Amino acid sequence: VLARILPYPGRFRLALLGAKMARPFKGLVPDARLRAMLEMAPQQIPPVSRNDDPQSFAAVAPQKKRVALMTGCAQKALNTDINDATIRLLTRLGCEVVVAEGAGCCGALTHHMGRETESHATAARNIRAWSAEIDGKGLDAIVINTSGCGTTVKDYGHMFRNAPLAADAARISERCLDISELLMQLDFPAGAEKELTVAYHAACSLQHGQQIKHHPKTLLKRAGFKVVEPADSHLCCGSAGTYNLMQPEISGQLKARKVKTLEAKSPDLIAAGNIGCMMQIGSATDVPILHTVELLDWATGGPKPAAMTAKTQRVSEVPILR
Repeated sequence: VLARILPYPGRFRLALLGAKMARPFKGLVPDARLRAMLEMAPQQIPPVSRNDDPQSFAAVAPQKKRVALMTGCAQKALNTDINDATIRLLTRLGCEVVVAEGAGCCGALTHHMGRETESHATAARNIRAWSAEIDGKGLDAIVINTSGCGTTVKDYGHMFRNAPLAADAARISERCLDISELLMQLDFPAGAEKELTVAYHAACSLQHGQQIKHHPKTLLKRAGFKVVEPADSHLCCGSAGTYNLMQPEISGQLKARKVKTLEAKSPDLIAAGNIGCMMQIGSATDVPILHTVELLDWATGGPKPAAMTAKTQRVSEVPILR
């Protein structure tokens, strides 16, 4: 069921609506995994963002790079603000952003389930879509703002090493960058100090899978936020792809420990670089949790993230970066 729903935004959106309606009756559901699926549905399901449609967004500042944004699958149904913020931020910093025709789910979810045929077919569609852009107007990078996806796309070269697409897969992996890596290349500007403490949660797929441990914190500090880290920041929050659905009891224990260590820092906000972690942690805390790129977009002139609560609205206006 998960393999047939999660990688398809339209199906997933319908499933979330069904889960939202059924959630008041979750106590009657005997299976813990089904209850976990019902609990996954957010209170508000965002409308479809047309920014996720295949198109090109011109750079606002003098153009430095031409990049493809992977819009993903589950993230498009759960939180459309992340891709919107990414596009605004990158175009503001001098990138033409392309949403390639034919690109979609990275294949990670089915890959983790051991469904190799399905995951490779999904990955192959991305490889062909991005290769067409490289062969056309060229791409300096393929930017990923969901770290679980980035870990998989960076592995395309290995996944297809013995396949006809080996050469194309290798050049896709070589161009794949997490959003924080690309922002570091763009010389993200320094900003005025802000009266907001941000607890940074390091997603496993980012800090362990991609070995990106410092860029997000460096960028948040450069933007003017006070950044703190929870104890045992190397440990998992319990989301881990579909682990929170397949192993809800252990996942719940990991979530409780992670939320406790984050809240111990008394943050105004929690930042993370992966939608799975955001949903997992956000379901157990009242502290607003946002994607790192949403905060960086806000700090450079973008709109205030919708997830922010009255606690943070005391800051009526964020000083724009110099």
